[in-house]
Amino acid sequence: MSNPKLEQLTPENSQLIFIDHQPQMAFGVASIDRQILKNNVVALAKSAKTFNVPTIITTVETEAFSGHTYPELLAVFPEAPLLERTSMNAWDDRKVRDALARNARKKVIVSGLWTEVCNNAFAFGAMLEGGYEIYMVADASGGVSREAHDYAMQRMIQAGVVPVTWQQVLLEWQRDWARRDTYDAVMDIVREHSGAYGMGVDYAYTMVHKADERVSHGPRLDPAAAG
Repeated sequence: MSNPKLEQLTPENSQLIFIDHQPQMAFGVASIDRQILKNNVVALAKSAKTFNVPTIITTVETEAFSGHTYPELLAVFPEAPLLERTSMNAWDDRKVRDALARNARKKVIVSGLWTEVCNNAFAFGAMLEGGYEIYMVADASGGVSREAHDYAMQRMIQAGVVPVTWQQVLLEWQRDWARRDTYDAVMDIVREHSGAYGMGVDYAYTMVHKADERVSHGPRLDPAAAG
């Protein structure tokens, strides 16, 4: 294939990295509501867990400045090592580079704080020195202002980074509603984290399929109805 970016993301060809989802970094975010940001980060993590996508969590100056990673993110991957760094650029850290290499997948999905610093620097290093394709999850990342985030995204796009959203990644991994092994888990993620789309799924469960509205997990939907 002449352009590998035309190949869709699959659970087999991609890996995911979370960069510095820590409270002190989140305090500085002004490009997106911080609760929405956390919702999107956790939804992306659950998506990766559902599809067994290799996932890296890296942190910076946890004890000295940034604080500990969101507990909701750690709850999704309780056994994942936290790759602690001092550099603002995660690519500079050998532990991170080695973890990426072990996963042996060139499509790297990135969610991090801040977009204009840590995300930019990691993306450029990973592309230039590592030959990776970078997929930047715009709504699971944040900058210190809307302008900082938007111009950082534009700069990365100009350099060849692919912009995506967390739900786009989830549904690209699912791809086919006939994929029954992940169908229920995907619907659970959608219902909990996808806002109006999730409400629509609840509506289909209760009004169309007559599930008990007090039951948190309804019956399986017909894939055609859900898609």
